[in-house]
Amino acid sequence: MLERMTRRVLRFRYVVVAFWLAALLAGAFASLHLRPLLANGFGVPHSDSQIAAGILTRHFGDRSDGEYLVVFSDDRPATPAVRSQVQAALERAVRTVPSARAGPVEPAGRFLLYAAIDSRLDFAEAKRETAQLSRSLHPPAGVRAYVSGQAAIQRDLDPVFSSDLHRGEFEIALPAALAVLLLVLGASAVVTLPLVFAGATIAGTLGLVFAFAHATVLSTYVTNLVELIGLALAVDYSLLVVSRFREELQAVDDVTEAVVRTMVTAGRSVLFSGATVTLGLALLLFIPVPFVRSLGIGGLLIPVVSVAAASTLLPVLLVLYGRRGTAHLRVARGSGRHRRFWHRLAGTIMRRPLVFLAAGTVFLLVAAAPALALRLTPGSADGVPQTLPAVHGFDLLRHALGAGALSPTQIVIDTRRRYGARGIGERTAAHRLVTRLRADSEVVALRTLVDPTRRYEELVVIGRHEYGQPPALAFVRRLRTRTVPGVGFPAGTRVLVGGGAAQGLDFIERSYGAFPWLVLAVLGLTYPLLLRAFRSLLLPLKAILLNLLSVSASYGMLVVFFRWGLGARVFDLYRFPQIEGWIPIFLFALLFGLSMDYEVFLVTRMREAWDEGLTNGHAVAEGLERTGRIVTAAAVIMVAAFAGFVDGRIAGLQEFGLGLAVAILIDATIIRVLLVPSLMAVLGRWNWWLPDRIARLARVEASPLTRRPDRSCYRH
Repeated sequence: MLERMTRRVLRFRYVVVAFWLAALLAGAFASLHLRPLLANGFGVPHSDSQIAAGILTRHFGDRSDGEYLVVFSDDRPATPAVRSQVQAALERAVRTVPSARAGPVEPAGRFLLYAAIDSRLDFAEAKRETAQLSRSLHPPAGVRAYVSGQAAIQRDLDPVFSSDLHRGEFEIALPAALAVLLLVLGASAVVTLPLVFAGATIAGTLGLVFAFAHATVLSTYVTNLVELIGLALAVDYSLLVVSRFREELQAVDDVTEAVVRTMVTAGRSVLFSGATVTLGLALLLFIPVPFVRSLGIGGLLIPVVSVAAASTLLPVLLVLYGRRGTAHLRVARGSGRHRRFWHRLAGTIMRRPLVFLAAGTVFLLVAAAPALALRLTPGSADGVPQTLPAVHGFDLLRHALGAGALSPTQIVIDTRRRYGARGIGERTAAHRLVTRLRADSEVVALRTLVDPTRRYEELVVIGRHEYGQPPALAFVRRLRTRTVPGVGFPAGTRVLVGGGAAQGLDFIERSYGAFPWLVLAVLGLTYPLLLRAFRSLLLPLKAILLNLLSVSASYGMLVVFFRWGLGARVFDLYRFPQIEGWIPIFLFALLFGLSMDYEVFLVTRMREAWDEGLTNGHAVAEGLERTGRIVTAAAVIMVAAFAGFVDGRIAGLQEFGLGLAVAILIDATIIRVLLVPSLMAVLGRWNWWLPDRIARLARVEASPLTRRPDRSCYRH
């Protein structure tokens, strides 16, 4: 099938080039208009916090993700006259924002005033209106105004995301990629091929993301993920295919025939590796939380587009570059030295496989052990640059009132009948609830609101801690399990705990309630895919177990670098007691797929050598010799690409980038170079065992143990 498809693609090569050129231009144009459509939101459908948010929007005109906090700071004490002038200025400014309604200006200490602005705007709309609100605010002379709130903070963060991405790509990832490509491919025109491939796939994916962003809210992290992961995959696939193409050119004179043979072998590996990446990221689409799903959409699109480009654009580029464009322009002695290095390394591992297997396993278990101390948070405003105007305004307010001012807890009392909030039983229970809240050490301030129908009552609770911190989450749990049930509301009255901390808690519980089951599903689906790729019963199981070790080690390093503070001491990273809740889920999905890239590249080459008649030991050594350099080079480029996240100024992206970089580094060195060959040396012929019956079910050629004697020991 691959042979027929490749010949057809080459026949219409100029159509293929025109298609991908159009995709590149359209995607580049779309990416310029993508950022305003993106937003982070942690709402959980059908949860108490989301139901409460719906009631507040419909009956109180209060949409939490469209709310602003306006902070007024003065060097002089805020007198009643100044407070009145500030209120008037706020009322005038609010008229410029659709559906907005200003609350009363309240004091927060001697020198600080603040007010909440409610609106029915969604998050993306509120971001866009932030600039207009800021321009329209004209406080009295000497008074400084700061527009804060979730939407305003996110608007100030957008340029930071763009700047960090630009620096990560153009100052770290691309220079590293060029240097490694020159070392691996030599001073040749083909060095530009992975960059051409990356440009087409990244732009094409961003065009699709732009289309999806009009139908659903996508995370602000999507563009960062697409661009850096797209570069990594492009380099992976290009290195494998170009290296194989050079080998095939030595066997045949015709360039077109060499391309076809390359796609039948290396192209097949790319398809299987792309399928595993896609399968891993498909996990995210089944997490019942829109934020995670939005990351999954972007993460899923890039491997799909990359595989499509590898099947169509890549063979065409090989033909266009031809023999001259892919040839080394320097003496090829370096290649021989590298082959001898991998040959000697393979021999060393084959002679002492148990030693390498034991040492590598112990290393990974030690690295993974800190994962037992992993603690999760839905997010934190402490993990962003504190110099941004919206963040600075929030800092002033939280130092005066409490960190919960950014996203207070909102308790909604639904009496289920008109004027029910006036009922004696409801009023008595509400009074007891208020009394208990005021006695709670977490509560700083409290205000009560009633909707026009008198059916709903809202208690707005400002806490001492930010919505993602453990005390705030513990406060919500306490409310739901003890405080609210203990005040004795009349039968039929429903009390919902919403707001930032409640939404974050629902996000964590809903996400990780589904996560283990979906992990099992991905493992179950990956096994038959790898069984077809490797034609083996044991090798897919080995790959899955080693990948789980790699991911666990990544989790452990997150704890070491961020919770235990190694990153703060050594690399000036953030230090937090918790890791953002979306990161372990996305790390697993992405690492599981990316690690399989290396596994497929390595083991399929070993399988090919075994099928050609080599013993197990020589087949393993041959695969390591042929692909070890490629895997190492691809890993170096991936680590450099993900270092762009670590170099950024957003805590969540630092955590994400470090987790990816550490896992890829461990995977390409400890696992693929040491553990995989040593374990395969121990297993011997059992590596390649696939009985006839299972082979028929998988529709591949059988691989019985009786094929030839086991001579798996390695000899020079």
